[in-house]
Amino acid sequence: MSQAIGGASSLTLLWPVTCKAKGRTSPNSKVKTVKLVGLEKEKLKQKDGGFGETKKKEPLWQCVQDCGACCKLSKGPTFATPEEIFDNPSDIELYTSMVGADGWCIHFDKSTRSCSIYEDRPYFCRVEPNIFENLYGITNRKFNKEACSFCKDTIKAIYGADSEELDRFNKAIRS
Repeated sequence: MSQAIGGASSLTLLWPVTCKAKGRTSPNSKVKTVKLVGLEKEKLKQKDGGFGETKKKEPLWQCVQDCGACCKLSKGPTFATPEEIFDNPSDIELYTSMVGADGWCIHFDKSTRSCSIYEDRPYFCRVEPNIFENLYGITNRKFNKEACSFCKDTIKAIYGADSEELDRFNKAIRS
């Protein structure tokens, strides 16, 4: 095992721990510090994460075509109601007026999985970082985490945990 100390200028080798784990320690075992030079120093600087791994890439939310899980407006008891989501009564009225008999948005075409009013859709249908930051003060980093989590939960509830839609969404947010 090894541990970097003093930035990337030296390396402490914990010989007693390594040897003890293998059952070959002696009572005179000591910690040994070695100076790093050239290439070893550069390799150590390039590693972002612990244990020699690079830092994990944060998922970046994006909508995937041919999904429409968010267009299922009446999602059931585990999801928030319009009254829980909106403060403005006119938003509640607009939202509920968009719910069809089957729970899907009346503007969502299930055969093509597309929105007939996409360009003119209400603000609450726009899952976009800049709108959420302007309206609610949610930072891009927080938006991505929350939007990704919400979309995963919604897709699982609508299409299932083993669905093609969830696979495509997971690939999209990691690309």
